[in-house]
Amino acid sequence: MSLFTDAVIAVLILTNLRLLASSRVSACIYAVACQGVLLGILPLLVGPEHLTVRACMLSTATVLLKGFFFPWLLLRALRSANANREIEPLVSYTLSLLIAALLLAAAMWLGKQLPLPVPARSPMVLPLAMFTIMAGLFAIVSRRSALTQVLGYLVMENGIYAFGLAFALSQPMLVELGILLDAFMAVFVMGITIFHISREFDHMDTDRLSALRD
Repeated sequence: MSLFTDAVIAVLILTNLRLLASSRVSACIYAVACQGVLLGILPLLVGPEHLTVRACMLSTATVLLKGFFFPWLLLRALRSANANREIEPLVSYTLSLLIAALLLAAAMWLGKQLPLPVPARSPMVLPLAMFTIMAGLFAIVSRRSALTQVLGYLVMENGIYAFGLAFALSQPMLVELGILLDAFMAVFVMGITIFHISREFDHMDTDRLSALRD
């Protein structure tokens, strides 16, 4: 089981790299969808020894929302905007990968410095959470497309979710469901906003939007 857990964590790390390395927004959405499904499985792998109804309900809700509903909503916004490529990001994709490697190294180092109040089954849970948060933040500040920035926000929330698995495995399910609800409302509102932006201005470049004047 430990090897399977480490394999899931490794794939989750690769989904972060995929987000930062691809210019195709649809590929980034599918990478985030894969990340959501794997994050839904993760509580069953790093949680208590015996499966509980609470853990199964949390995993099911996470898979449905993060793995299917959020990506479906973002793909609809993408089709409406008709802009499948990130044009001229603030940071090039090659440089983004180099920065991602540095962020991963920093997350690994920080993960060793922070002790867990409850021992996790895998020592990579905390580095994964921190790297996912960093990758999401970097996607937000280094990309111009509003849709890619929404993906960055969703990835950052995924990192916070993974961080909660490492530090708050004993918390009531209501806390985790509250986080999922916050993410749902944010992505839902952002999806509506992106649709109206693309309809009114025929683009989703936030730099061009910031240059608008009354």
